[in-house]
Amino acid sequence: MTEPRYRLGVLDGDGIGPEIVPAAVAVVDAALAAVGAAPVEWVELPLGRSAIDSHGTPVPDETLSALAETDGWLLGPHDSVSYPEPHRSRLNPSGTIRKHFDLYANIRPAKSFERGNAIVEGTDLVIARENTEGFYADRNTVAGTGEFMPTPDVAIAHGIITRKATERIARTAFELAMRRRKQVTIVHKANVLQLTTGLFRQVCRDVAEEYPEVTVNDFHIDAMTVHLLRRADRFDVLVTENMFGDILSDLAGEIAGSLGIAPSINNSDTQAMAQASHGSAPDIAGQNLANPVAMMLSSAMLLDWLGSKRNDEKLVRAAQLMEAAVAAAIHGGTATRDLGGSASTTEFTAAVIHAMRDQA
Repeated sequence: MTEPRYRLGVLDGDGIGPEIVPAAVAVVDAALAAVGAAPVEWVELPLGRSAIDSHGTPVPDETLSALAETDGWLLGPHDSVSYPEPHRSRLNPSGTIRKHFDLYANIRPAKSFERGNAIVEGTDLVIARENTEGFYADRNTVAGTGEFMPTPDVAIAHGIITRKATERIARTAFELAMRRRKQVTIVHKANVLQLTTGLFRQVCRDVAEEYPEVTVNDFHIDAMTVHLLRRADRFDVLVTENMFGDILSDLAGEIAGSLGIAPSINNSDTQAMAQASHGSAPDIAGQNLANPVAMMLSSAMLLDWLGSKRNDEKLVRAAQLMEAAVAAAIHGGTATRDLGGSASTTEFTAAVIHAMRDQA
């Protein structure tokens, strides 16, 4: 039997996580087998509400230590708003892991599928979101948060932009563009936030000089929302700061068809975490109704990232096969409710694996 070459962590999370994460694992296993790649070793780790019950915390130290020994991991959604105090008021599990491993890049594609309920057909873009600073108070300080109240009637949040963080997300964006259609759009609000997002725009422009083959333009965040709604199919790679990227990626996911098909990875230079862009959907948890596409495609992104880093063509091929099989399943008429179909989570997963055999 072939020995596993990679170790990947599995964190089911809350809500629909225990349904969509195993679905993604099954599709990864099938894809690796189809391309003749060695299987991965799956390392199941506690996280979320079940970890609070078993370990007294949503992110146990043993989970963080084990993740450090893996090549990457799949993170299911969390439902931190339902956690008991004091856990509800603390940094959520995803944020804890991102901060611990300095996963500075959040890469969120938005790609429509034929017969996939898209608002703008032909959408195929990627948002490169800076993940460690900006206006999100849980990410922009070394200790504590960048949000405080000097009096009960005044609340203040710091918005922090640095050259170092902007340079690395800009390079990530331009490297993505070089593998795609060689277009980068910088999204900012430099007409109002002149120093902070003005610095972001300028640093991105500086990095652009290293990539003369890439066409570069820029838009204010408010104008960008309109452009996406009207002509999302004309954009390739968008690079932006943290909060703008969060908002735009949810919008782009819906424009492409549904947040249920919106994947993402969070990565540093050495580690990556596959994480669907949507939430835990507790209202449908345990009913076999959840759309697993985003988790499947996030897992494909992880394989592609790892394959590119390790020069492993089989992993890249497995990722491509997963994407093609998901598209084929939807095109063939199998879809969950959010995409206008009636398939269950397990039925859709079976359809993807079946389509994979035809694609391989």
